[in-house]
Amino acid sequence: MEDAKDYYKGHGPMTTPGPLRSELYSLPIGVAELCKVIQGVLIHRELAAWLYNLKLSPEETDVANIRPFTDMLAKVRELDQRPLTVTRQPKHRMPSVCRHFSAMMCAILREQEVPARARCGFATYFTRGKFEDHWVAEYWNAAQSRWVLVDAQLDGPQREVFKPDFDPLDVPRDRFIIAGDAWQMCRNGRADPDRFGLSLVPHLHGLWFVAGNVLRDLASLNRMEMLPWDVWGIMSMSDDALTEEKRTLLDRVAALTVVDDEKSFAELRQLYESEDGLRVPKLIFNAMRQVQELIAD
Repeated sequence: MEDAKDYYKGHGPMTTPGPLRSELYSLPIGVAELCKVIQGVLIHRELAAWLYNLKLSPEETDVANIRPFTDMLAKVRELDQRPLTVTRQPKHRMPSVCRHFSAMMCAILREQEVPARARCGFATYFTRGKFEDHWVAEYWNAAQSRWVLVDAQLDGPQREVFKPDFDPLDVPRDRFIIAGDAWQMCRNGRADPDRFGLSLVPHLHGLWFVAGNVLRDLASLNRMEMLPWDVWGIMSMSDDALTEEKRTLLDRVAALTVVDDEKSFAELRQLYESEDGLRVPKLIFNAMRQVQELIAD
């Protein structure tokens, strides 16, 4: 049986460093220092003007459509040739979203042979009373024998504004809700699906939105860390399109993504590989660009 921790030490298509692997050799060990490195080379595009006094052009904003880590490294280097350990000025950081911070953390930790995975779900710490679409990283803390959630995006300016009541290096699981947990909360009547989504975009919320994140989290658990707006398979844009058959399948997926044991891991891997509606295909729909795009191996 495939070992989960060994699996998450290895790279998938989205986290392989590629030809710039040597850029990672001088990076520090430990998530606290790695967060500083990542925050020094990436900037969240939606917060750039508000928190960092940086107005991005449409072309710069579009950079957040980069998926593979090897392309992220190339873009970071294009913007500033210095080592990754040198903190850039905001205008020289790569415009990104939460997924990029999480994927970069996973890529670096995997390169350091630490089991790591990006998790898609919802954060409670950005907008009061809302579950905002968000990604964090999760790594195996061998000393504590547990998986730990890390929000690599929350730098100093963001902590001052959002004032999280926890350590971003150990995010409580009632502050970041993994997508599978969110699905179960909504299905069991413990939460209103309309509170899950993106509060800045009025129509982006609801059970269909939660369902999309369940599939993105499943893909990430199979080392396919997609963009938050990538659409494929049984994903839909309305609750009406969530047939009973789809809901039943999503119930099964959600249950597997929130249980951490070898049996559930093996079943999760098998289900992902066997179901065309779940597995990331070669051709996906980029909802941000409104185009179909080929996914690199």
